[in-house]
Amino acid sequence: MVLSIPNLKKNIPLAPFTTYKIGGPADWFVEVHTTEELTHVVLDAKRIKTPYFLLGCGANILFTDKGFRGLVIRNLANKTTFLEKNKLVAESGAIIGNLLNLCYQRGLSGFEHFVDIPSTVGGALWQNLHFLSPDRKHTIFISGIVSKSRILAEDGNSTTVDGEYFRFGYDTSILHKQKDIVLDVTFQLSQKPKSEIKSVMEANREWRKTKQPQLPEFPSCGSVFKKIEDVGAGRLIEQAGLKGMCIGDAEISRKHANFIVNLGNAKASDVLALIQYTQKTVKKKTGYSLDTEIMVVGEP
Repeated sequence: MVLSIPNLKKNIPLAPFTTYKIGGPADWFVEVHTTEELTHVVLDAKRIKTPYFLLGCGANILFTDKGFRGLVIRNLANKTTFLEKNKLVAESGAIIGNLLNLCYQRGLSGFEHFVDIPSTVGGALWQNLHFLSPDRKHTIFISGIVSKSRILAEDGNSTTVDGEYFRFGYDTSILHKQKDIVLDVTFQLSQKPKSEIKSVMEANREWRKTKQPQLPEFPSCGSVFKKIEDVGAGRLIEQAGLKGMCIGDAEISRKHANFIVNLGNAKASDVLALIQYTQKTVKKKTGYSLDTEIMVVGEP
């Protein structure tokens, strides 16, 4: 049995589709532009029991050097519809940054906290996208503006669920445990003066530029290790004297130690070796155990 999918491509390198610019080939690769196409492709992959991976912006993941044995589905379904009472319906392949721009023009608040974070709507729900509040004292999660969602459930049926269905946590949701596919999401936004929205955007953008390595110059997947209560993973790595440590072209960022950046030709094996070395060294020198936040995808 074979996949009956239009525009299916074979042996496509995955590195160009990720923020890390790292990764071997996928056996099969397809781009979908509507939720109908997305549904068809997922159901067809399930029909013949082909492993599949749904790819958005390619942030927060590391494809292995050997690539993915199966089908990678790049989700470009990005239709948006504004409804009454400050609601926005966005398909799961819509880019958060693009939604922010659309909402800013209408004086709608909610997305400005996530300015310059590379993510699709589906990816944002997967990890419960978050950023520090403007006063930097607490965290703001995208779950706070999720009203409901249309999903392709694990059993292959399309259904609508409310925000509570996702059991959002810090860097997690039910999507980590169930193979539900987000088709679209209804966001509940609020009216605010455009000047206030712009102020938050500019402050967050400047904070990120000051504190974190920037993607155009230093490709990365964002934070590598999960937050530890009361102490930042980056601070522990810095205390262990690992800032600037390299294996191959993978480097622990000199700007923020919880970022491992690609200096140009890093391999996934370089990043994984540096992760293991960091975990071992931090444990030995500080007593803390670091767990990874990023998802490693593909053949070992």
